[in-house]
Amino acid sequence: MLPWFNFWSKAVTVNPALFLYVVAVSETLLGLALILGVVRKPAYLAGIALSLLIWSVPEGFGGPYGPGSTDIGTGIIYAFVFVFLLIVNAGYGPRRLSVDYFIEKRYPKWRRVAETG
Repeated sequence: MLPWFNFWSKAVTVNPALFLYVVAVSETLLGLALILGVVRKPAYLAGIALSLLIWSVPEGFGGPYGPGSTDIGTGIIYAFVFVFLLIVNAGYGPRRLSVDYFIEKRYPKWRRVAETG
């Protein structure tokens, strides 16, 4: 795991503000997509990727590891929540209060972008 952490340490040291803004914008866009219900499938997939990235870099895969350590971190839990949202979306389809529902009524091909299954 040391090469992984060394890579990110060096990458972030070059321009920390860039990483700060990329993560902030990503979280904001993800939040808006979840609240509005727009481009849900890509939003859930991006949420999984972002959660795993946060879990693996700043949370250190749930470390530090030692006797009695039981905390695996929150990032992995969020990734499971996004997987669950993908499964629910595949099972129930578009919700009537989502933006995707209204877009799909007008443009049926939007379903390929927004829906799972």
